[in-house]
Amino acid sequence: MIKGTCLCEAVHWEFDGEPEGATVCNCTACRRYGVLWAYDYENEGIRVTGETKGFIRGRALAFHFCSSCGCMVFWRAKELEDGGRRRIAVNLRLAEPDAVGHIPIDHFDGFDSFDDLPRDGRCVSDYWS
Repeated sequence: MIKGTCLCEAVHWEFDGEPEGATVCNCTACRRYGVLWAYDYENEGIRVTGETKGFIRGRALAFHFCSSCGCMVFWRAKELEDGGRRRIAVNLRLAEPDAVGHIPIDHFDGFDSFDDLPRDGRCVSDYWS
């Protein structure tokens, strides 16, 4: 299990297991937030506790920040999928570096094509050096 917390420790998340990759997205929001996303489903593979404020972005999702320190904690789909599941992604930058440094980076073109792009061999720790 990987755990993350905002700067003031008012909001926590847990990710069961290990993500296959950490996604870097170049959309207008994600590139400004500088986040590294790990995806699963709310209250299944990912659990979040603590008070957040949401910012609705478009029709599909809302970004959630800690209500106290303002750290970007997660995004959550606005609509449930078939079967009542809700997609969510947590910001791996809120985890301890040793817990996530080895996770490979995935790239997503959220600005133009909405396509997954090929891996370039980098991992999370390359973004912290």
